Formats: sequence, structure tokens, C-alpha cells
Amino acid sequence: MNSYLFDIKMQILEHAPTLNTVLMVEETLKKMDESVVTIAELKRKLPKQVNHNILKIILEYLEESNKIAVTMKGITWIHNTNQNLRKAIQKGLEL
Repeated sequence: MNSYLFDIKMQILEHAPTLNTVLMVEETLKKMDESVVTIAELKRKLPKQVNHNILKIILEYLEESNKIAVTMKGITWIHNTNQNLRKAIQKGLEL
């Protein structure tokens, strides 16, 4: 492998969150009592300290996977696993 490509891959891996860190952030957001939380509040509630840049990567992933909504007021957990609700949304039923 080219030395240059190896260096690039290593730099990417240095800044990638671990699965455990992603799951920790996800679980913390799921269990929040507040409906909207700021990044600073989230950092305080996490059981372990997380690098700010890593946390931003995790939040981008969670937003892209439609598990959270990020607004000017903060972060909200929006993922819902209720199958009846999902079916109603797919069919376009008015609740």
C-alpha cells in the first residue's frame, strides 16, 4: 500500500468514534428527561467524557439516520420504534 494512502487512512481512523461511544451518546439522548438538550448539557449528562469533534461526528450520524433532530434550540430524540405508528405514517393515515 502506498505510504501516502496509509497516512490518510490512519488520520481518518484517528478521528472516528468507536461503536461504544456512538451507543453511549445514543442511549443518553434516548433516556433524556428533557425534550430538547444543548450540546453542553449533553456533554454533562454523558457517563464518560467525549471529545467535542467526535461528538459532532456522532450527532451528524444520528441526524442523518433520522434518530435526532438538531435545531437552533438544541437536540431532540425523534426515532420511534412503534410499528403501528410506522405503518400509519407509511400509509399516510391521519391520526
